[in-house]
Amino acid sequence: MGSLIDRRARIHSCSPTWIQAQSYQRRPLAPSPHETRCHAVWSRPAKAGRALAFAVRLVEQDRIAGCTRFLDLDYWQGPLAWPPGANRGPVGDVPDVAEIGSTWLAPSARRTGANQEAKLLMLGHAFDTWGVHRVTLKTDARNTRSRTAITRLGAHFEGVRRAHVRAVDGTIRDTAYFSIIRAEWPEIRQQLHNRLSPTAADHHNP
Repeated sequence: MGSLIDRRARIHSCSPTWIQAQSYQRRPLAPSPHETRCHAVWSRPAKAGRALAFAVRLVEQDRIAGCTRFLDLDYWQGPLAWPPGANRGPVGDVPDVAEIGSTWLAPSARRTGANQEAKLLMLGHAFDTWGVHRVTLKTDARNTRSRTAITRLGAHFEGVRRAHVRAVDGTIRDTAYFSIIRAEWPEIRQQLHNRLSPTAADHHNP
């Protein structure tokens, strides 16, 4: 996997301290807008074991180009609760389900394959290392670009949760839900590898 992923993007588990060092040590100037936005995402407090943030770094330019995270990690160990889903299990060694979200890329990094490579790394970690049953992806139902990107990953569209949360523009948004489950992952993994292979990239960008 590494030889494919390292062609365009790498992801790094990070903290505010990490991103400050990576973003500013080479040029102690004002941060770019996308670095500022990602710094805000990474700085959000998260309960231990419930979220994990990453920086997306473009390999060729050796620069931070975006951010993404695992969130809503849930653990199904311990006694069963009633009704189902009423209680989140205590944090264990590895989660049983995860969400990938809070993703943002600089405009220059979009449609370069970096997002798909970063997602391939994260999905691989979720399914192959943690052994999760499901990965959730969701977005504002109005965000056509994000919905298309999630669909291209091979995620299954589950439906729209209406009047779900308050959006960043202050309106009440509907949320489009997608998922990948463990049984689907081998086929999706192979499809992403094929799409991101050097041969496919050369064919797409002659």
